[in-house]
Amino acid sequence: MPQGSGQSYRPSVALKNANRSAASCTSTSSVTNRAGSSLLPLLALAEASVTVGFMDYTHLGRSGASVSRICLGTMNFGSYTEPGDAHAIMDYALDKGVNFFDTANTYGRPRASGVTESVIGDWFAADGGRRDKVVLATKLYGGKGEWPNDRFLSAVNIRQACDASLRRLKTDRIDLYQMHHIDRDTPWDEIWEAMSILRQQGKVIYSGSSNFAGWHLAQAQEAARRHGSFGLVSEQSLYNLAARTVELEVLPAAQAYGIGVIPWSPLHGGLLGGILAKEQDTGGRSGAGRAAEMLEGRRDQVSEYEAFCSSLGQPPAEVALAWLLHQPAVTAPIVGPRTMAQFDSALRAAELKLDEKSLSRLDEIFPGPGGAAPEAYAW
Repeated sequence: MPQGSGQSYRPSVALKNANRSAASCTSTSSVTNRAGSSLLPLLALAEASVTVGFMDYTHLGRSGASVSRICLGTMNFGSYTEPGDAHAIMDYALDKGVNFFDTANTYGRPRASGVTESVIGDWFAADGGRRDKVVLATKLYGGKGEWPNDRFLSAVNIRQACDASLRRLKTDRIDLYQMHHIDRDTPWDEIWEAMSILRQQGKVIYSGSSNFAGWHLAQAQEAARRHGSFGLVSEQSLYNLAARTVELEVLPAAQAYGIGVIPWSPLHGGLLGGILAKEQDTGGRSGAGRAAEMLEGRRDQVSEYEAFCSSLGQPPAEVALAWLLHQPAVTAPIVGPRTMAQFDSALRAAELKLDEKSLSRLDEIFPGPGGAAPEAYAW
């Protein structure tokens, strides 16, 4: 398998829009928009890219499928975001060139009832042309737990969960079927046989993982090799400026096996989204939830970060997303907007370019583990 970046192994390609007239423009500022060029390298990444309008695309891991550099996360659909608003956000995503949508069979309220998948399915059904434009990713593992085989990664549940997701999504195939967590009790031979059957039936195109350790990725890929399966093309991991543990082993393993990394929680639950500025707007109240809890131990660090973003003239949330897009293993961070305004902010981040000085400063504020293992802690 190819070594290095998990995203791209082909020569660069560009689709030029008529409205891109300043193809040779460059900028020397610390943070620049890419509107002046019809073909720019992906942020710290691109060997292969397609650009449509102002949205860049890259390969999903070592696969031939092209996905937008921003992935629309739908976790809030059917819980915090009403179906009508969710449909409007998905319409807007396609208008802006975002073709990569992520969901799971447990998203929405009540949990594990497939509510979010049903919201997406209703949107597909309302316009038959939408489905073929979207690279659709969903996940299995969790369930209601009412019966012993309605969760985890047994062949029984893989088949049942896939069929249930297809019904709710009102589609005939899942482009990226992801294992939401490692199942330590089901052998890999069983998992890959079940996944291969789904692929043979045309119900699943690619397989992915989520929340796997580096050695789990190696296990999965070596078992797939033995089975003659294509294996994983992606891994969803907790990864952002404030949570960089995956740089030790997950990212190196993903790059070695040609697995694209799809970071979830790119703003670390809101910690990187300008929480201190919002606190000032609310009279000193940081609110409740995970971000407020994490802020207690990282207030000075976050203050330094927000001051740096202010010096760049850029919102903290957009800088955090842009930083991820500079990381070599990253395919597309998942953004989970509750509102259209939040989604607009994420899209602007895809146009943000950080220079080496800015990236170094962010490393100073949020130091990672020191690189890949074992050099990060040994020699």
